[in-house]
Amino acid sequence: MKMSLGQDSDSEDELPPAWEERATNDGYVYYVNHQSKSTQWTHPRTGKIKKVAGELPMGWERKIEEKTGKVIFIDHNNKTTTYIDPRLAFAIEEVPPSISEIRQRFDGSSTALQILHGRDLSGKLAIVTGSNVGIGYETAKSLAFHGCTVIMANRNQESTEEAIQRIGQERPHAARLLHFRPLDLTSLASCKHFETMIKMQFKHVDFLILNAGVMGTSHTVTPDGLEITFQVNHLSHFHLTMLLADLLDHTSRVVVLSSESHRFSNLKLEGLSEHSLSVSEAKYSSMMAYNNSKLCNVLFARELGKRWQNRGISVFVCHPGNLVSTSISRHWWLFRFFFALVRPFTKSLQQAASTTIYCAVAPELTGLTGIYFNNCFFCEPSQLSQNDQMSEKVWELSEKMIEHILNK
Repeated sequence: MKMSLGQDSDSEDELPPAWEERATNDGYVYYVNHQSKSTQWTHPRTGKIKKVAGELPMGWERKIEEKTGKVIFIDHNNKTTTYIDPRLAFAIEEVPPSISEIRQRFDGSSTALQILHGRDLSGKLAIVTGSNVGIGYETAKSLAFHGCTVIMANRNQESTEEAIQRIGQERPHAARLLHFRPLDLTSLASCKHFETMIKMQFKHVDFLILNAGVMGTSHTVTPDGLEITFQVNHLSHFHLTMLLADLLDHTSRVVVLSSESHRFSNLKLEGLSEHSLSVSEAKYSSMMAYNNSKLCNVLFARELGKRWQNRGISVFVCHPGNLVSTSISRHWWLFRFFFALVRPFTKSLQQAASTTIYCAVAPELTGLTGIYFNNCFFCEPSQLSQNDQMSEKVWELSEKMIEHILNK
């Protein structure tokens, strides 16, 4: 183990003062700051993730200490015992690929099940919001078909149980992996209740998929006093992610569903306020409210990726497809008519779920974060969504709005 409490070093890989290097049981290296009492997965100088690999050196043995239950390493040659993995001296950097170097394996015609072909997700846990219908339903079904336990975070229990039953008719074993947990995204209190339920049962989340959304509603105010499109599509998902943060680690991925509609937002950095995000009835346009919420999704994912980079958590944001026939159009007859009209020319629900699944499981994305995907491949989002000041401002306003609601 490296531990540096003295003079700083010019070596890039040398740890700064007060930092210590340790390894988990599964071989991932993490870093402890004794001064701030904090830990992180990335090297404090290089920002790289490391992993120990291979067998223990000759003469070493790994055991569990009876009194503490901790892993110990015994050096039989020198007759010494330590908590430090001797392979730390030879830890290998896991260098994330450049997104431009990744070969495109799938496209807009690919399905979620094609992407998961041959994958065994047994022992993994996913949370999928809005998973009783539409793209979320196909996402949850596809994950369960491949052995993943899925928490279906929905408002409607009856509809969710019907969805589980339908999946069970296709594959009985998959239905046993699907579990309803109530979540009403019009209420921050419901997000807190959901967090409490999840943490009572689980210690780790592998895939947090923020799929739920509304579009085309008349101006509606939630119980928290906010415009419903903004709260459901962005703010409650923001709050939920922060509540579940300690269940996520360097093996976890967060996938945020946005839309190409984010390019048509009318939000501006200058004068951006709480009232710009959650608009009054006088200034309300259902389509613009949707566009703005989808921009918030991209900004949130980008900022979250930056803030959690030291934790090694990958955050991705994706567009599932244009005018995919789902229940999102249910709030206005004109939207329903238009979606029905173009249905023969748009993606199936399985195809629409493919980019979400790709972001969640693709091994070539390991180490990358904050990227926007469309048709199972990276895509340049709008210029405004790449503005650091904009993402920081939306984050700041989101935190203030949540704090105000919780302190009422």
